[in-house]
Amino acid sequence: MATTKKRRPRTFSAALDWFFFVFAGLASVWLAYLGFTETFAVGWWGIPMAIAFWVLLAYLVLPRLHRILTAVYVPDYFIGRARTSDGLLGDPVNLAFMGTREQIEAALVAASWRPADPVTLRSSWRIITSTVTRRSYDEAPVSPLFLFGRQQDFAYQQEFAGNPSQRHHVRFWRCPDGWLLPGGYRVEWVAAGTFDTAVGLSLFTLQVTHRIDADTDIERDHIVGSLTAAEPRVKVDVIRDFSTGYHSRNGGGDSIRTDGDLPILDVSAIETGVAV
Repeated sequence: MATTKKRRPRTFSAALDWFFFVFAGLASVWLAYLGFTETFAVGWWGIPMAIAFWVLLAYLVLPRLHRILTAVYVPDYFIGRARTSDGLLGDPVNLAFMGTREQIEAALVAASWRPADPVTLRSSWRIITSTVTRRSYDEAPVSPLFLFGRQQDFAYQQEFAGNPSQRHHVRFWRCPDGWLLPGGYRVEWVAAGTFDTAVGLSLFTLQVTHRIDADTDIERDHIVGSLTAAEPRVKVDVIRDFSTGYHSRNGGGDSIRTDGDLPILDVSAIETGVAV
């Protein structure tokens, strides 16, 4: 006897949430339109108004539209990609780890990686001034990416040639209890490592952001190589063809490509002085 799948009933509060969700997006588009059209009627004052229009478009309108659209078409389950705060598919998940956070951080520190500062007004202003003046900022913050419904637990980086606009960086997410990778593999952490090449504008939101190197496999292999060279107790196993090799774009519009292999780094033999 065939069974029919029961549909979850829609509640009034859910419908109301969606109404305001879409209404806020449409309202922000209308606000941006008014700001753009009024720019041409105020003479020289149009310059700061044009800047205000860009800020409105890049940091309110386009992110709101992306949140609306990605809530509809982006899968809400693990597909080997992180997501931006706007819901866009972000960087590929290209590393996995076994061990505690303390053991991972010990391996990173031994390999000359530095923890990234949290994103605050102070750290954001510092990375702007450091980029403009080309002064080193070893602990520069990284933008938030989301996996398992939450922001990365921590992030590390290596500055390249003393230039804050170029850096190696990797974000880490603790896996939920009992969670398995596709194929049934158990890991305790997953990570996304990419290399920043320059500062530019996002293709999708027009926000100021770091642009990344398209070949994410090079950065993945750099992270593995740096940790194993500095700490011989790090063991590596590789899931070949974990995902199909692909070309795509990340949340900033940068091209990315990968062969789909997933290294699993076991750092559980590292002694940290913390009981595990």
